[in-house]
Amino acid sequence: MLQCFDEASLLTNLPTVEEVLGNHEQLLGTDAIGYRNHVYRVVNLCLAVARDNPVELEKLAIAAVFHDLGIWTNHTFDYIVPSVALARAHLAARGRADWSPEIEAMIVDHHKVTSSRSHPLSLVESFRRADWIDVTCGLRRFGVPRPFIATVRHSWPDAGFHWRLVELTADRFWNHPLSPLPMAKW
Repeated sequence: MLQCFDEASLLTNLPTVEEVLGNHEQLLGTDAIGYRNHVYRVVNLCLAVARDNPVELEKLAIAAVFHDLGIWTNHTFDYIVPSVALARAHLAARGRADWSPEIEAMIVDHHKVTSSRSHPLSLVESFRRADWIDVTCGLRRFGVPRPFIATVRHSWPDAGFHWRLVELTADRFWNHPLSPLPMAKW
């Protein structure tokens, strides 16, 4: 996948992502396009980070669509627990509760600054790296070539997503100066 930097090689429509985002479109409001694009950037970057490791695409789609969703469903920047709860309910409703530990680890660790020691070569670590690549706009690359990151960002434009994160961070810092980034961990 990394040898091909064209838009045709990217995943652009995942049924689970479309269903979940469709169900939450009103809550997402003006952030719907930005969040959708973030989800697809993370999915495609995760596939690039994972390289030759097998990726269970449905697990990736579920983790990606729910990983930040608690921001909007619970109106909080301390969103990890609500996001995990949403993913867990989704999995249970579809008879996939056995996937919960891995999906939860992907959501809980996605803002971990250091590598996931408990899952060093797993989808959990690939997902963490992919989210960092996107959140840092490619400043952290984890070996993913810049042209591929640029292709992903061109295919799925920011649409205000990163500015929204800046706004949420500033608001959180103003209201909770001792805990400005509750989702981050070492």
